[in-house]
Amino acid sequence: MPSAHVDTFARDRLPPPQALPRFLFELPELQFPAQLNCARELLDRAVERGWGDRVCIRAPGGLRWTYADLQARSNQVARVLVHDLGLVPGNRVLLRAPNTPMMAACWFGVMKAGGIAVATMPLLRARELAAIIGIGQVSHALCDAELAGELDEAAIAQPVLKHRLDFGGAAGALEAAMARHAPTFDAVDTAADDTCLLAFTSGTTGVPKATMHFHRDVMAACACWPPHVLRAQADDVFIGSPPLAFTFGLGGLLLFPMAVGASTVLLPRATPPDLVAGIQEHGATVLFTAPTSYRVMAARGDELRATPLRKCVSAGEVLPAATRVQWKQATGIDIIDGIGATEMLHIFISADEAHARAGATGVPVPGYRAEVVDDDDQPVPPGTVGRLRVQGPTGCRYLADERQRQYVRHGWNYTGDAYLVDADGYFHFQARTDDMIVSAGYNIASPEVEDALMQHPAVAECGVIGVPDEERGHLVKAYVVLRAGHAPTPATAAELQDHVKRTIAPYKYPRAVAFVDSLPRTQTGKLQRFKLRGI
Repeated sequence: MPSAHVDTFARDRLPPPQALPRFLFELPELQFPAQLNCARELLDRAVERGWGDRVCIRAPGGLRWTYADLQARSNQVARVLVHDLGLVPGNRVLLRAPNTPMMAACWFGVMKAGGIAVATMPLLRARELAAIIGIGQVSHALCDAELAGELDEAAIAQPVLKHRLDFGGAAGALEAAMARHAPTFDAVDTAADDTCLLAFTSGTTGVPKATMHFHRDVMAACACWPPHVLRAQADDVFIGSPPLAFTFGLGGLLLFPMAVGASTVLLPRATPPDLVAGIQEHGATVLFTAPTSYRVMAARGDELRATPLRKCVSAGEVLPAATRVQWKQATGIDIIDGIGATEMLHIFISADEAHARAGATGVPVPGYRAEVVDDDDQPVPPGTVGRLRVQGPTGCRYLADERQRQYVRHGWNYTGDAYLVDADGYFHFQARTDDMIVSAGYNIASPEVEDALMQHPAVAECGVIGVPDEERGHLVKAYVVLRAGHAPTPATAAELQDHVKRTIAPYKYPRAVAFVDSLPRTQTGKLQRFKLRGI
């Protein structure tokens, strides 16, 4: 069917057909109609099924929204976007908020109006937001009032952002606008292959890439891993730490519970103590978080055994075998591990509790294929380390970015991970094949941290790598050559760390700083990051 997008920006910037991966729709549940709107499928149809009075979203303070409540508020958001802010299908809408019910209502409102959601993590700074706005030519924004400051600054640098309403706080401009509109809205009849979200990932260069996902991709993510591996039920209560701006969080804390009529707990803050308290308060049964949190929460295993928690999902970083054992001993629950990617939308290799193996990520999720290949793109024998490549109903589409040809080759998505497959077909993670640091579930690009450090007047040169850490998986460590007149002291290290926190998202700052006289470089001057590990 023809696209419903009046603004064709996204469709005009799709990769050329020859640069796209091969998409697989082999499962019966992946046979989607030509016209599809994921908000209609996940929200409107839930109410039509009679789920309107079921609790959909829970939040601290006893707040509860039913499916009918979320539908009404999403409809009002859609009306505000269309009638007050002039949105036409295909416009991009930046969403900036922690995990809250209003963030969920805004996301579904954008879907209903035929817009393209560009969700951003709360910790991003003005510089990073400005880059996202520029790349996506984002014209609209809905922002939590408590996070308005950085967006104010970014908007000055990007005048393309013309229409914005904030919510929450004393003013609540969005809520005031919503109150003037009826709680009804007919979702735009989008094509299944209309882009509905841009998910940004920094990659190894620190220059953001926008990954483009269709309405059918959202529904495909709901049709593969959740029913075949997670197998949640309508009476489950989901909870977790990943922001909704991460596709891991979007799926695990919004899309997947709604696909089965369950409820989700949205926590603006989700530290390990917050998660334990939330599980206890709301009777949560399904937990999504990173290995870092599982290690910390294991100390409170006795408390968690007294709750109805029954399923625990780990992704975002490698799950060490020791953490799996520690959590099982503490809580009696086997962790469901998985690997996903922003480019793929969600998890594509995993194993349920009955088939989990220590040290292994799992096997390809139904609907996906995976191979480990050598440098000539030929499959390698079991037990041989090589590059992971995958195919499925979702796949990489970078918005107007030459790096598409690096991620997609020969119809396969090359994830940038080194894996081996054992004789039983289980995939075992070995390392990243690029300079991405995965720390406590966050992807951090070495060049981006280096660029932030180089903006400090004391820094002459620097190199940034990830070093193994028991608690966080990896730590960001900076090797710094100082300019003359600056002393290599703990005070200088702290000053550099604070500078990075002010320049880019705070979670990216180097938790370790080493001062060196020089950095290892090639004859052409290229930094050899791998040699830093031996310093």
